[in-house]
Order: sequence, then C-alpha cells, then structure tokens
Amino acid sequence: MSARIGIVAGAYHVEETEAMINFATEECSRLGHNVTSVVKVPGAFEIPLATKRMLDSGDYDGVITIGIIEKGETLHGKSIGDSVISALTQMQLETGIPIGLGIIGPGALPQHIPPRVEKHARAAANAVSAMLE
Repeated sequence: MSARIGIVAGAYHVEETEAMINFATEECSRLGHNVTSVVKVPGAFEIPLATKRMLDSGDYDGVITIGIIEKGETLHGKSIGDSVISALTQMQLETGIPIGLGIIGPGALPQHIPPRVEKHARAAANAVSAMLE
C-alpha cells in the first residue's frame, strides 16, 4: 500500500536533520510510500503544531517527526521532550494516524547524535509503515 507521508523536522541542527530527512525519505521509498512534503520548524518544541496542521489537512496517511534535543545544563530539554512526546502521542491516539518518532534525545550529548541520525530516521519511517498495515 503506497501511503502519503509528511515529514516535520526541527531545523536547529541543520546538517543532522537534513541527513535524517534524506534517510527517512529513502526508507519510505524503499517501503513503497511517498513523502509528499517536508515542513521545517525552528526546533523540537514546534514539531507538534506543524504535525497537527498536517494531520488536520487530511492530506497525509502518516507523519514522521525528526529532531534533536540535546542535554543542556538544566532540565529544559527534558521538559521540551516530555511535552513534545506527550502531544504527539495524544494526536496519534485522537486521529488514528501514525506518527513516527525520529527525535534524538532528550538528553543527547554531541557524541551521541551522529550514530543515531540514520537509525532514528529509518526507524521512524518503519514505525509509520508498520502502523499503516
């Protein structure tokens, strides 16, 4: 089944999120799905609103979310991560439309990011595909 997939990506870590978009798009193609649009938002906090807009449009069978939440000196990142994941979970339950979580962190240290870029992006695409079946 070919599905229409949207990607919402936080743009704060430009190089890493661009690579993640490419890996997720490749994986969707391999799975027989079409990425029909990519929306970039400033950071992880804005991902839920852009995702909701995609879901409300009726133009997508699934959404992949991509971002990075680094570990900081305070609990700010954990708070952002908790609220983003909670909002995405709620949207998924309310709409029945799968959302793939390709967000690295919260709490990622710089050395944790590169080895997770491809893995998280492909896993998010595979999660959406699996939940569409």
